[in-house]
Amino acid sequence: MTKIIELAEIAPVVLRRSRRAKRLAITIKPIEGIRVAVPYGVSFDTAEKFVRVKINWIRKHQNRLEKLKQDHQALRLDFSNISEPKAIKALSERLLELADRYGFVFNKAFIRRQKTRWGSCSVKNNVYLNIKLANLPPELMDYVILHELVHTRVKNHQAEFWSELEKYLKNARSFNRELRKYKLSLL
Repeated sequence: MTKIIELAEIAPVVLRRSRRAKRLAITIKPIEGIRVAVPYGVSFDTAEKFVRVKINWIRKHQNRLEKLKQDHQALRLDFSNISEPKAIKALSERLLELADRYGFVFNKAFIRRQKTRWGSCSVKNNVYLNIKLANLPPELMDYVILHELVHTRVKNHQAEFWSELEKYLKNARSFNRELRKYKLSLL
């Protein structure tokens, strides 16, 4: 069940009932626009009041998204033609190669289409990679893979993590900054 509210200050907002939502949550995406996940037990009136209270926050994030679109239009990659079998093979091979070269041990690897992350590492040392990594420049693909492999040893992003990552990849933070330019490509 959905409801669309029109607010003069911002674009139309889609309120969508969600079984998975535990709280009201706003998402702003370039194509889909503004959406609010409304948990069962929360009325659409309450959700609309919530949106009205968050108008400044929404505007701020719309402006950030617009600036990202303008700044990085040339860096937006087309992932519609990814050959999944080739991408999975390339990413799997590179993950194994880097893990072997630097002595990392991980549990399992999963390669999927994700919308919010380039990669992650679970507490059980499972490494998750976004299939879209295959279209990034090779040095950024390696950065993400090494980043997740380091998480098999250091589970946070504090100084120890960055120090460990620097052992395998000099100027790791510069790669992190460069990767941010491709953020819109995730969506």
